[in-house]
Amino acid sequence: MIESTGKLDFSSFMAMKLKCYYELLKVRLSFLVAFSSGFGYILGHQGALNWGNFILFCFGGFLVSGGGITINQILEKEFDKVMKRTMGRPLPTNRVSKQEASIYAVLLLIIGFSLILITANLLTFLISAFSLVMYSFVYTPLKRVGPIAVFVGAIPGALPPLLGWVAVTGHISYEAIIIFGIQFIWQFPHFWAIAWVADEDYKKAGFKLLPANGKKDLRTAINIMIYTLFLLPLGLLPAKFGVAGINSAIVATVCGVLFLAQTFGLMRDNSRKSALKIMYGSFLYLPIVQIAYLVDKI
Repeated sequence: MIESTGKLDFSSFMAMKLKCYYELLKVRLSFLVAFSSGFGYILGHQGALNWGNFILFCFGGFLVSGGGITINQILEKEFDKVMKRTMGRPLPTNRVSKQEASIYAVLLLIIGFSLILITANLLTFLISAFSLVMYSFVYTPLKRVGPIAVFVGAIPGALPPLLGWVAVTGHISYEAIIIFGIQFIWQFPHFWAIAWVADEDYKKAGFKLLPANGKKDLRTAINIMIYTLFLLPLGLLPAKFGVAGINSAIVATVCGVLFLAQTFGLMRDNSRKSALKIMYGSFLYLPIVQIAYLVDKI
């Protein structure tokens, strides 16, 4: 009976640990990174696609992203404790120690970077390493300094599609810069909408991400509108330079106009509800536009 209980307790303990490691990955966010990398990979690929190589490359990107996100949570453990949206994470609740999370992050990065080296090239590996350093060790501490953190964070956040392109072409071309630029600009309304919605929580941790004077007012709403407006001409560049066709340009324009329309509501009422609409709109805009480019190419 004691042995049976012991086994049950060990089994429950292992299940709890596995759940914690799953949570540390932030699977949805890591999947979006892998998706964007895969988008750039397919967009830049010519001829028959090696699906095995493609899947391993995307999985490598997924693991590197998970490793970087885990490092972020290690560095922000004390700040996560005071925010309602993060206090239930594995590290603030002490379900996982910093040492355990550090070992986990290193393992994720070793496997992820190895897969990238095997399936891609040295340049892709170097850009991936640069992205990790920018996200975990530059962007993360800057969040308590000021809105410059959003600009810095947008760089690693926009690199996945460029990485995919470089993985199959071996160089950074103007096409890679275009798909990088779209995702780079997209992140400003995306991050600022999240910062608006989570403003009270962010203030508890000392995070300063909103632009202008850092307030939820018309000036911030105008900044969000301006960056969203930039997406309209940027969305046409893949068609202009032959990366994709006219159909995807139409989809990008329609999505851009709908995304932009949501910012007018925020400018009008400065409400959390309007900021939420922009946040959800940003989640829809990027994958829809990227899928449209891929379908247009195929």
